[in-house]
Amino acid sequence: MSTSERKLHLNAFIRGAGHHEAAWRHPDTHPELSLDIQHFIQLAQTAERGLLDSLFLADGYVGKTNKLEPFTFLSALAAVTRHIGLIATVNTTYNEPFHIARKFASLDHISHGRAGWNIVTGSGSAEANFGRDEHPEHSLRYETAEEFVEVTKQLWDSWEDDALVYDKQSGTQFAHGKVHEINFKGKYYSVKGPLNIPRPPQGYPVLVQAGSSESGKELAARTAEVIFTAQQTFADGKAFYTDVKSRLAKYGRTPEQLHILPGISPILADTEAEAREIERELDNLIDTTDAVKRLSSRFGVDLSEYPIDGPVPLHEAKELEEVNGNKSRHQLVIDLVRNENLTIRQLVQRLAGARGHLTFTGTPLQMADVMEHWFKNGAADGFNVMPQLYPSGLDVFVEQVIPELQNRGLFRTAYEGQTLRENLGLVRPANLHQIPNLAVKQS
Repeated sequence: MSTSERKLHLNAFIRGAGHHEAAWRHPDTHPELSLDIQHFIQLAQTAERGLLDSLFLADGYVGKTNKLEPFTFLSALAAVTRHIGLIATVNTTYNEPFHIARKFASLDHISHGRAGWNIVTGSGSAEANFGRDEHPEHSLRYETAEEFVEVTKQLWDSWEDDALVYDKQSGTQFAHGKVHEINFKGKYYSVKGPLNIPRPPQGYPVLVQAGSSESGKELAARTAEVIFTAQQTFADGKAFYTDVKSRLAKYGRTPEQLHILPGISPILADTEAEAREIERELDNLIDTTDAVKRLSSRFGVDLSEYPIDGPVPLHEAKELEEVNGNKSRHQLVIDLVRNENLTIRQLVQRLAGARGHLTFTGTPLQMADVMEHWFKNGAADGFNVMPQLYPSGLDVFVEQVIPELQNRGLFRTAYEGQTLRENLGLVRPANLHQIPNLAVKQS
């Protein structure tokens, strides 16, 4: 596809009152609506009015999150939207392939082909909530995840696309020989199958991956169709983009089969001065004591013992090999401190905006400039949009940034298809049982 034909792909990352950690305290937000589905219906319909590709709900199994369970949440949104994709984070470490295959197939059927799975291995230590003694080591989690995804795909393929016939005259509901046991026996999973629901409308829900560690990039190159990533600078974004795209060929894939969407977290206003004032308001609402505690946990050292306006003691931070959670985010924070020589307070403020994703404060026109630069110069196929304030940040993005991108010929003026795959320009995967010489061995 030529540069002139390419269009940005945009996802809205849904998060309660917004992506700034103090958003819930800002007068323009309504944190009491964090469990109110009507609030999220309005956000979803705003994003769909802006022709965004998808919505994304992150999820985890530890901490006080005050958020709805993703399958229930997205199924409710599916009923009141028509085009926008619905992406959920689901952890491979504390789930079983059969359950996840069934739930995503259900969501894809409910939404008529708009489901997406953000595949994570779990950066939080949730073992105590699942009767385990310890959180699996990083490389083991990724090795297990690869097998988990393979089992899940085979379960989706256990029903051929034309398995349902509903022939009333003959009394035949299912075509003979079109529903298969998978009899998968691997290193970590043993699954007989078949799945107890027909193949999803998209074949597979769109497969998304969010890890940027070495293991994460390799998993993405092998299996993902979209990557959500955190990159602080254009140079870092371009290096990541080039690296991951260069890995695709060894798996028989082309660059067009994987969309890389860096996170961008904006504060937008009619003038840059007004946007900076909103930024100051939010930074003044940060609970610095709590933020330093979280940073201390990340670094493995009590930062409260150091002057808050003094330098971050990088010499005390955990080495990367000591981190058994999100390795790429840990390295990003270390690099950020080292490159910008930040104080502890400055680091708290930088991370408050979007937990390490690129933040932007300015006008809609300026934001369009940044997005165009990354898109046209090999650092992004689009963006994971993370407004620091909801709903106002999404409203401004849809009403002012989207029209500017359309005027520049960078973004669609209508949805191209009915499914998330169609709108992302991704091919519907063929059923393995219907590909000559590639069929999974039938029972």
